[in-house]
Amino acid sequence: MSSLQNMENSIQHSGIVDHIEGEKIFVKITQQSACAGCHARSMCMASDSKEKMVEVIDYSGLLKKDDPVVICGRSSMGLQAVFFAFVIPLILVVGAIIIGVQLQWGEALSALIGLSLLIPYYFVIYLLRDKLKKRFVFTLKKI
Repeated sequence: MSSLQNMENSIQHSGIVDHIEGEKIFVKITQQSACAGCHARSMCMASDSKEKMVEVIDYSGLLKKDDPVVICGRSSMGLQAVFFAFVIPLILVVGAIIIGVQLQWGEALSALIGLSLLIPYYFVIYLLRDKLKKRFVFTLKKI
C-alpha cells in the first residue's frame, strides 16, 4: 500500500505526551468542532474545543513527557466507534418505542423504556472495554 493511500485510510490527531506509565503513553489531544477553523468562530456559540486524553500502547521507549506526537488509527475504527456509540443505541431506543406503541403502552412509557435500555447497553460496553481496546489500536509518530 502506498504512503498516500495509507494517509487517506487513517485518522490522525496531533497531541502532546502528558505522562507515561510503563508502555502506556497518555497523549493529550485537542478535539475541535467542525467549525473551529471558521473565521467567525469567536462570535459563534457553536464552535468549541475539548481536551481529551488518549491511551496508546507503545513499546519503543523513545517518547518522553511533553513530546509532540501524532496519533494514527485506521478510518474504519472511527466508523466502528460511531456504530457502537450511536447507531446501536439509536436502534435500541427507536425499536423500543415502535414495539411499545404497537403494544399500546403509550409513547411516553415506550420512550422511557427505550431510554432505560441504554443503561444496560453502555454498562455492557463498559464491561467489554478491555476487549474493545484490543480492537481499537492506535500508533504514535514522534514529530
